[in-house]
Amino acid sequence: MLPDTSPAPPRVLLVDDDAELLELLGDYLERDGFAVDRAHDGKSGAAAALSGTHDIVVLDIMMPGLNGIEVLRSIRSAGALPVVMLSARGDDTDRIVGLELGADDYVPKPCTPRELAARLRAILKRSGPRPVPQGALVVGDLVLDPARRLAELAGTTLALTGTEFNLLELLARHAGQPIAKERLSEEAMGRPLTRFDRSIDVHISSIRHKLGPLPDGRSRVQTVIRKGYQLLAG
Repeated sequence: MLPDTSPAPPRVLLVDDDAELLELLGDYLERDGFAVDRAHDGKSGAAAALSGTHDIVVLDIMMPGLNGIEVLRSIRSAGALPVVMLSARGDDTDRIVGLELGADDYVPKPCTPRELAARLRAILKRSGPRPVPQGALVVGDLVLDPARRLAELAGTTLALTGTEFNLLELLARHAGQPIAKERLSEEAMGRPLTRFDRSIDVHISSIRHKLGPLPDGRSRVQTVIRKGYQLLAG
């Protein structure tokens, strides 16, 4: 018998204190080709997320004890594991805080399992290795290596989340040209931009903070009114 050389299914960690929702989402994702682990509280979810055995985490914000924001802080202190937050509809404050702390995306509750599965695949596709032209992207003292998904500024490695890298790569490929938020959302996050969605703005704010200003004090990522964002070379 020939050995099985098919790739292992992506492993998802679901963290939510709603046992019924956890089973509903988990069962669907397993039928859709994911390997799923479940955690029913923040403490066990944080421990599982830090074990290094998962490809992506789906994390509810509102949980008793250790909540989703605190779990996200623990995950981000250890690395760039992709994280999708589950948030109640209209809960904009916690949603924005999650994005500011490094969540890759959020899905409002109640959500359909099909929507969640599509969002996970989009993030995993953009977070994993991708076929790209050889050679680094160089914009001033910023160097991006798409093949290894590494970014350096003046020789110092930047701690970017997967979504932040996707956005910065797209901006770097078109340095000096404004990129519309709709395009940034579709190509870097894998979903269309919806009305009142501030995800791109929050991610760009985090990127600006990590890049710091240019020597003349200007932001490296400029807002171009009615046109989007552009990355400056200097």
